[in-house]
Amino acid sequence: MKHPIISEVYKGWSDIGSRGTDWVGKLDSALYRQLLEMVQPGASYFFLFDPFLKHIDMVSNGIQEVIGVPADEFSVQYIMDNMHPEDLPLFGDIEATVVEFKKKLALEDLFSYKTRYNYRMRKQNGDFVHILQQTITIAADDSGNVMRNLVLHTDITDIAPFQEMRLSFIGLKGLPSYINVRPARRFSVEKLQLTSSELGILGLLVEGMDSKRIAQITNRSLHTIRTHRKNILRKTGCRSIQELLIRSLKEGWI
Repeated sequence: MKHPIISEVYKGWSDIGSRGTDWVGKLDSALYRQLLEMVQPGASYFFLFDPFLKHIDMVSNGIQEVIGVPADEFSVQYIMDNMHPEDLPLFGDIEATVVEFKKKLALEDLFSYKTRYNYRMRKQNGDFVHILQQTITIAADDSGNVMRNLVLHTDITDIAPFQEMRLSFIGLKGLPSYINVRPARRFSVEKLQLTSSELGILGLLVEGMDSKRIAQITNRSLHTIRTHRKNILRKTGCRSIQELLIRSLKEGWI
């Protein structure tokens, strides 16, 4: 039985994809320039992906060096079956965010954005490799539905040991880039890296107390409380106390 997160990811791909087949003639030398722009240090391989059919083809031979799987045995199902289970919920969030981002793009901009994020995938020998995935749309129908994506997988295990998954949209041809985009939380629960003291202060903030009152209750200096507030904002990625309070309630941090 298919995991419910994977089912939702597949629905998103079908929503943005096109069942059209007349795409080969739309490829030109720009494809190869885009591929070169995507290449990163480290062993890598690339393939074409049809989001509507959830089908992979034209897998490069470099795949055996990276994950030890022959090109003709690699598939979307392989990725889903071998993704690190801890990464799957956020993968679902990221893919949903990517789909919404592409839906909002004008047709002429659809080919000028590179999607970049990372996750862990199991190799044929059972070890996990840290994969940087970069994707760019290379064919679409006249309505802006994606027909083919060019995808590059790079092994960055030794370059950047896995810490967390991060999503970015890289604009090409002068378009703006969006780095470390926070995906909409649908399947994952964000892990808070707060100390017990910071969690206690966050709870008091949610109750509506200001820094002066919190200092009195906790018997700490006002300077200490303000320092904790700054650290809480930094660790949660919130830009203001108001945003912090909203996300705390919405995402169940307290």
